[in-house]
Parts: sequence; structure tokens; C-alpha cells
Amino acid sequence: EVQLVESGGGLVQAGGSLRLSCTASGFSFDDYYIGWFRQAPGKEREGVSCISNSNNRVQYKDSVKGRFTSFSDHARNTNYLRMDSLKPEDTAVYYCARIPSAFGCRIEGPIKVLIALYDYWGQGTQVTVSS
Repeated sequence: EVQLVESGGGLVQAGGSLRLSCTASGFSFDDYYIGWFRQAPGKEREGVSCISNSNNRVQYKDSVKGRFTSFSDHARNTNYLRMDSLKPEDTAVYYCARIPSAFGCRIEGPIKVLIALYDYWGQGTQVTVSS
């Protein structure tokens, strides 16, 4: 059974840091790219980052570049999203998802298309940044 399980969310003050984890099971980790998305209350889900597990190249949403870092531990089948210099506007439920490597990394475009391309999603983890 394919599973993606996120953890590491929580409450942090502005300027603080969190590290989210996405642990994968039930499939070959290296054959997929892992994306992170977030959804704030009343807003559309948006792509945050995507990493290729074959060459470790990462795409980031412009607003998180320089603050967020995505990296994978292939021995643990786990991807991490390190979030530094957090801002209140980063508050959201964060989801990880997998996309077949044939589609490439995608974090921009119509969300309905992205949700269809990323075929398995985790349950989400809440990140709250207080001002």
C-alpha cells in the first residue's frame, strides 16, 4: 500500500524554524519526485517545493526561496522540508505528495491539474506561525 506520512508541524513564533518530514512506503522512492504543498484557511492549495529523488534538484515557490530547503534521505525513504525564518503568512496545512518522475517536478499551474498529476498525498500537518 502506498503511503506518505507527514510529521513535524506545530506552533512557532515568527522568525523560528520547523522541519517537516514526509516518510514514504509502498513504492520505489527513487522513481518519484516529492512535492510539498500548503493550504491556508480560505485559500487554494499551492505548491511550495518539489525535489527530484534521482538528482536532488529542487524547485521552490518564489516566496520561500532562501528560507525553505527540501532534501531527501534515501536510506529512510523520507523527504524533509526545513523551514527557516518563518512568517505568519506561512501558516497552513502542509501536504507532501508524489509525482511520477516522467511528469517532472511541477509546483505551478492550475491546482486541479497538479492534484491530478500528484497521485498520492499525505494527510497533512498543521504549521502555525504566530506574529
